[in-house]
Amino acid sequence: MPAEGGNPIILYDGVCGLCNRLNQFVLKRDKRDLFRFAPLQSKLAAAILARHGLRAGDLDTIYLVQNFKQTNEKLLSRSDAIVYVLSQLGTVWRIAGYLFRLLPQVARNWQYALVARNRYRTFGKTEYCPLPSAKDRDKFLDIA
Repeated sequence: MPAEGGNPIILYDGVCGLCNRLNQFVLKRDKRDLFRFAPLQSKLAAAILARHGLRAGDLDTIYLVQNFKQTNEKLLSRSDAIVYVLSQLGTVWRIAGYLFRLLPQVARNWQYALVARNRYRTFGKTEYCPLPSAKDRDKFLDIA
């Protein structure tokens, strides 16, 4: 289990090809070893989402948990989660996140929903959550 407070946790659809590509993208660029990951299908994700009045069954949304198990725990979703992740990855990606943030949230989330609706068809779907490499395994929480 992650330490309370600690690193931001990305909650993702563990069987989605796009989500798994996003994880690989973040792992490659996360030079500060900031992010941790947990599939939405996990008990950890279900507990976090329940604290925020949400259901883990909604696999169309990526979430980012800040200040895990703290009184100021915060859950970002959809494009807000993506903007936060980009803003933490380095200069080029920070700029991309800033530019993306300039769009109204309604427009960003509309684009997000369009991609989410078509992600299995475009990027594929696996029958199970792929295991991370041995090098990155400690960054993935609550996986088999």
